[in-house]
Amino acid sequence: QVQLVESGGGLVQSGGSLRVSCAASGFTFSSVAMSWYRQAPGKERELVATIRSPGASTNYAASVKGRFTISRDNVKNTVSLQMNNLKPDDTAIYYCSTVRYGQVYWGQGTQVTVSS
Repeated sequence: QVQLVESGGGLVQSGGSLRVSCAASGFTFSSVAMSWYRQAPGKERELVATIRSPGASTNYAASVKGRFTISRDNVKNTVSLQMNNLKPDDTAIYYCSTVRYGQVYWGQGTQVTVSS
């Protein structure tokens, strides 16, 4: 079955950096797009970044463009999100996600907290 397991969240000061990663299993990782979403308290879940495969083309939300970088390793079946110049508004639970045959799969999420 599809499994997505995030890691790497934590507490960081404004302007700092964090890297979150997602280990995927149960499907052919190299043939599907992977995305990172986030959900802040009291807000809807929003798409942060997507990376496709093959080709590794990427898309970013306007709020993170130029600060965040999504990448993937099709050998290790992992997708990562490097987050630089973090701001308090980036505080949220970050989720890894993919879609297989019309069904959306989510990881359990990892908390990222940015202090001012």
